[in-house]
Amino acid sequence: MTAPANPYKTQPERAFWRASVGARHYADLADLWQPMPLKKSDRVATAGSCFAQHIGNNLAIRGAAFMDMEPAPPVFSSEAEARRWGYGVFSCRYGNSYTSRQLIQLFDEAHGQRSPQELVWEKQGRFFDALRPGLDPVGQDSAEAVLALRQQHLEAVRRMFAEMDVFVFTMGLTEGWESVADGTMFPTAPGTIAGTYRPEAYRLHNLRAHEIRADMEEFWDRLRQVNPGARMLLTVSPVPLAATATDNHVLVATTWSKSVLRSVAGELAEDHPDIHYFPSYEIISSHPARGMFFEPDLRNVNGFGVDLVMQHFFSGDLAVEFAGKVAEPEDEIELICDEGRIDG
Repeated sequence: MTAPANPYKTQPERAFWRASVGARHYADLADLWQPMPLKKSDRVATAGSCFAQHIGNNLAIRGAAFMDMEPAPPVFSSEAEARRWGYGVFSCRYGNSYTSRQLIQLFDEAHGQRSPQELVWEKQGRFFDALRPGLDPVGQDSAEAVLALRQQHLEAVRRMFAEMDVFVFTMGLTEGWESVADGTMFPTAPGTIAGTYRPEAYRLHNLRAHEIRADMEEFWDRLRQVNPGARMLLTVSPVPLAATATDNHVLVATTWSKSVLRSVAGELAEDHPDIHYFPSYEIISSHPARGMFFEPDLRNVNGFGVDLVMQHFFSGDLAVEFAGKVAEPEDEIELICDEGRIDG
């Protein structure tokens, strides 16, 4: 058997820029990922940054077994109103989990392996869960009420991790604010939604690639201990940082953060057969898209971008498995994003 003239001669068309990108209209790009094994019967849980909400919403619309472990009580006038209180946003009512550190700390707390020293923040006489402050627009009347609700929440989180088949996690940020006392990382800086910022009590932690990789490896090991058959789908949010607490320009900080997250996500997917990566970040943010999928603020992703991402997601075998109903304009959801309140 004659060897090829060079190792690229046996590569498929999708491996060549000119054929698969440069000579095609962007809407005609194909084979951007090799879809993971996924059935409608698979129980799917979601967490992460704001963009993860689109994937969960579209999976539910197409008939996936989307897990809602903390359903809204029948006191809300609409689904949109319930979402503003954190119901139906993700599989549990944990709000945005922007960083790998939040994820591993949530898992450990839910399984009794971690007890954060600071769980309650106060604002104007009302009390908020410091680890999900954006969920309750008005707060509770006592710290005890916050803690009781958190225990119910952690029970739902524990059941979710044990019962799910697929965990979809959208990696959003490297920057986070943590407690000096015990390293607990919060979804927002103290004082942004509730609480009081005290420089001696809180510090910025811009997670490095090796820290994020270690967090995710530890999470994966612990998840497989309680759920040996679990699979994980990673994505990286294409939404730029609303603000940076570093000395960098926000554009530079965004590029650094997303590059680190994308690198770690790729390594995890390469090294673990049951961890998969879906390129929503590349579809929206890469330069061949010419920025056309962002709103005028160049930060929020428009409906056309979301639709294109979902077209690529439900491709190959997933196009057959999830054939039927697709999302319509009226199915679009209002994203619930704590980070956006930094610049509010």
